[in-house]
Amino acid sequence: MVNGLSVDVEDWFQVGAFERTIARSDWDGLELRVERNCDAILQLFADAGAKATFFTLGWVAERHPAMMRRIAGQGHEIASHGWDHARVFTLGRDAFAQDIARARAVLEDASGTRVTGYRAPSFSIDARTPWAHEVLAEHGYAYSSSVAPIVHDHYGWREAPRFAFRPVEGAPLIEIPVTTAEVAGRRMAAGGGGFFRLLPYAVSRWAVARVNSRDHRPAAFYFHPWEIDPGQPRRSDAPLRSRLRHYTNLDAMAGKLRRLLGDFAWGRMDEVARAEAARLG
Repeated sequence: MVNGLSVDVEDWFQVGAFERTIARSDWDGLELRVERNCDAILQLFADAGAKATFFTLGWVAERHPAMMRRIAGQGHEIASHGWDHARVFTLGRDAFAQDIARARAVLEDASGTRVTGYRAPSFSIDARTPWAHEVLAEHGYAYSSSVAPIVHDHYGWREAPRFAFRPVEGAPLIEIPVTTAEVAGRRMAAGGGGFFRLLPYAVSRWAVARVNSRDHRPAAFYFHPWEIDPGQPRRSDAPLRSRLRHYTNLDAMAGKLRRLLGDFAWGRMDEVARAEAARLG
């Protein structure tokens, strides 16, 4: 079973945890660390022989075109994470269309590759945005991985399917939700990010194996470049919960990723999307 491996490419200050602490107008004055972190991730993937999808902000690609070419040149997929990490439900239909068009143009120009995949910042396609998948279909995207079928204080669409589905009737667009596991009738997040970093590795290994063997479906796993960077700046002005989520176990993340890459088979999200599209018919 080939699982989907992905990186949400944003710098340390562009995360949802700091969206009320760090203004977008201040971003260009902050230390940029995303390129060195992505280079470290590329080495991790090369050592493991794994290919992945890099869902990248247009803002980042505009400032790091050489990094985009390196990622694509090593056989990884470049996909869109929107322009500047604005959550979809804050945009509205027209603004969302403009956001994804702007990001795609910069991503394709920087990488020299075609962009066919999209992931919403903070998995912000949910019950409030019934139009978002329609816009993606209209713009010719092959797949999205923008739904978290759980309940969470920052995101979540509990009623969404757990596995790949077609969100727009009559359109070929595939939605691949981030992975969850069901235990005793309850659904738990199991697709990476903070859950992978904060919980013991055995939990994630069990969850991916369970999805593969019991549900017979590929997992969709993600993480961020800043999660392997324990030397990043520390913000004391963010809420305590945000700081705990953001900074805990950064020094352990790279080692856990090496174990995960060795324990399962991983591939690009567009490859997973094609396989799921064939299964759905």
